[in-house]
Formats: sequence, C-alpha cells, structure tokens
Amino acid sequence: MKTGEEKAAFKQALKKWATELIGQRIATAKSAMEQAQEAANSEEKSSAGDKYETGRAMGHLQRDMHARQLAESIKELATLQAVQTESIYHEGRTGALLQADNIAFYIIAGLGKQVVYGETILFLSPQAPLAKTMIGKKAGDTVFFNQSMITVRDVF
Repeated sequence: MKTGEEKAAFKQALKKWATELIGQRIATAKSAMEQAQEAANSEEKSSAGDKYETGRAMGHLQRDMHARQLAESIKELATLQAVQTESIYHEGRTGALLQADNIAFYIIAGLGKQVVYGETILFLSPQAPLAKTMIGKKAGDTVFFNQSMITVRDVF
C-alpha cells in the first residue's frame, strides 16, 4: 500500500507522462499538417487540370484533418494541465485515480488504455461516460466495465 505522498507523486508522474504523450501528438499533427500543405502547394499543373485540382483538394483535406487533430490535442492538453493532482481524494472525481485489481482508472485526460510504469491505466476524459459513472465511487464500490463488475480497491 502506498503512502499519501507516494500516491500524490504517482499521480503527478502519470500527469507528466500524459502531458508528454499529448505533446508528441501535437508535434506529429503539426508536422503532418505542414507536409500536407507542402504537398498541396507543390502539386504541379498538368495538362489534365482536373488531376491537378484533385491533388490540391486532397492535400487541403489532409491538412484540415491534421488541423482538427491538432486542435483536439491542444484542447486535451489544456484540460489536463488544469487538473489538480496534488490532492488525495477519497472518491471518484476529476484528478482522482481509482485502483482496481488489474487496472486503474485515472480521470484526467482521454488517452485510453496505456501501460505506464508497469501498471495498466485507463486514462479517462472527465467528460467520458465511464468517468461520469466513476464520480463519487469510493473504495469497496463496484462499477460495471468491459462486461464485468470491477471493485474499486483504492481511490486517491
């Protein structure tokens, strides 16, 4: 069993890890967006004008898709950075980590299932339906997840 300080340090380490992951996603989206723009700009005018226009349009669609991914990642990062992880909570809420037998649920950012520091963590956006079912849950409570009942062992 971890002490209060160890629990807070673990949550802060997970937040740092998640921040770096989102930072990588932002860098990847920016790069892909720039490459798509360059591809659209460099599409050469050919005698078949339709082919030229189609190539440019596809490049712009790619850029727009990466721009949406970039905007979503920036929004996710802002949400993540606003979450306080220094406090130890005794019930599920934004910033809380709920520990079960084989998985932990961290209500901080929607990054999905990740293995971090040897532990399986399901990073949940505070707006996710599963996160909303975790709100108010305490150690000993059960939640229905992945077609099975999971007992919350610890909340911090």
